[in-house]
Amino acid sequence: MSRERSRRELPPVQEHIDKLKKVVEEGNGYGALQMYKSISARYVTAQRFSEALDILFSGAYVELEHGLVNCGADLAILFVDTLVKAKSPCNDESLDRIRCMFKLFPRVPVPPHLVDVSDDEDVHNLQESLGEARSRVDNLTSFLRAAIRWSAEFGGPSTGYPELHAMLADYLYTECPELDMVRISRHFVRAEDPEKFASMLINFMGRCYPGEDDLAIARAVLMYLSMGNMKDANILMDEIKKQAETLSESDLLQFITYLLETLQRDALPLFSMLRMKFKSCIDREPLLNELLDEVAERFYGVQRKNPLQGMFGDIFKMMG
Repeated sequence: MSRERSRRELPPVQEHIDKLKKVVEEGNGYGALQMYKSISARYVTAQRFSEALDILFSGAYVELEHGLVNCGADLAILFVDTLVKAKSPCNDESLDRIRCMFKLFPRVPVPPHLVDVSDDEDVHNLQESLGEARSRVDNLTSFLRAAIRWSAEFGGPSTGYPELHAMLADYLYTECPELDMVRISRHFVRAEDPEKFASMLINFMGRCYPGEDDLAIARAVLMYLSMGNMKDANILMDEIKKQAETLSESDLLQFITYLLETLQRDALPLFSMLRMKFKSCIDREPLLNELLDEVAERFYGVQRKNPLQGMFGDIFKMMG
């Protein structure tokens, strides 16, 4: 009875949307944030989820449009939380709203890290810019990770909707002050766009420390293979060879080339021999061995020595 009474008492949602938009436009973004939260909660309590989503989407849009990233991100995350409460399916309408909010997150070039350390103002401005960039990335990451979990639970692929992974990978790569290529790659391999991933890796090769480019490529290929996705692993390598002006003939890249050929046949002894022969270059990064263990299990049914390794690896991937 109480719920039915509250359903009748709630005014048309457009009245709230228009009123709160004015509050933001008058410069009280934080005050509007609290009102968006409390008003949308009433509609959720009354199980009028569609109207709650309208309020939250409008709020996130207006706050982000006015450069109020923290407020906008809070409402964007609450929007996804409400999709979950409503058990709303992963469909074009909801995805369009997520795309719309994502496009409003600012992209601000971070100034070069090379500054005059004797100039206090120069150092202060750099620190401030880096702090703001980290905050933007954290906000966007929280929003899209929530959206990925929702999409996986309510109709998308079990790893989440590919376009959401692509959005997050792209933003992390272009906006994060400290590049975490492992984290970025984990999202890109779920984005179903190996051509774009190849372009990003080519760009990274021009920015990374000498000797890191082959690691980034090998890691990406092995991530695809650990998911059983040999098709995109081969497309990625073909695209990199096409797009790269020069590609170092390192031992690690030679190993990856041989590995892709080996996995096309049922040749576990050859796979094991390759790992042994190229052990020194594979050991440059512990993650490569973990990924190769997953490849061996997926393609040849080889059980990992530590049965918990894969479980913990999956947990860490979800946290990333």
